[in-house]
Amino acid sequence: MTTTERPLALVTGASSGIGYELARQFAQHGFDVVVTTEDEELATATESLKEYGGQVTPVRADLTRYDEVERLWTSAVAAGRPLDAVAINAGVGVGGAFARETSLEAELKLIELNVTSAVHLAKRAVAAMTTRGAGRILFTSSVAALTPGPFEAVYAASKAFLHSFAEALRNELKDSGVTVTSLLPGPTDTEFFRRAGMEDTRVGSGKKDDPAEVARQGFDALMKGDDKVVAGSFMNKVQGVAGRITPDTAKAAMHRRMAEPGKGDSPAGDE
Repeated sequence: MTTTERPLALVTGASSGIGYELARQFAQHGFDVVVTTEDEELATATESLKEYGGQVTPVRADLTRYDEVERLWTSAVAAGRPLDAVAINAGVGVGGAFARETSLEAELKLIELNVTSAVHLAKRAVAAMTTRGAGRILFTSSVAALTPGPFEAVYAASKAFLHSFAEALRNELKDSGVTVTSLLPGPTDTEFFRRAGMEDTRVGSGKKDDPAEVARQGFDALMKGDDKVVAGSFMNKVQGVAGRITPDTAKAAMHRRMAEPGKGDSPAGDE
């Protein structure tokens, strides 16, 4: 039964992959959800999420545009209900050599989605939540945030921004009743690598984590109020620990081996 007593969550990038699985976690745990993405898969995701008995409100929006982020926020709070949780998950990748292979247009669009829209939505959410004195915010960053990222340089930098931003906000809000959590998944079995043009890389063709398990770990960390969680396989957690002590030059060299085009074993399918 749907009532205004149910908590309400907003999830971006919710039509597939980690975003869909985050929305499913919220729905399974008694939340009504507002879900958004730009693509047509949103309708299918919405119907699937309704199976858990709560209210599911789809808002199709292009979050690379300022007015669309504003429209999303207005739609999410239109019923006068407070948002108890916001999962800022939408993101894209761009793979290839920055100097000669990648598109500047695609990389600027990546920044607009991964960084600019995240700051924009967080600004609205933080203002509302601190006024109320309660709320939870989850940012989907990546283990790529912990290392320089040759051959996906702008993507890795965008995820480093999100992780730093999340940790800074968490400290600012420590006495406000609002918690901020950074989710750092490793390579995950989603459409990310195909869309980023990275299927012919070692990381793109290698073994990947289950997005449902990544989302479960992210949701659990959010609900516990943890500052961050390196989600997925044990090797991701090892990478997270190693990232604190390994020199950036060595990390960049390791990332290069994984992300350089033409080095993959076979085509295959983060966020």
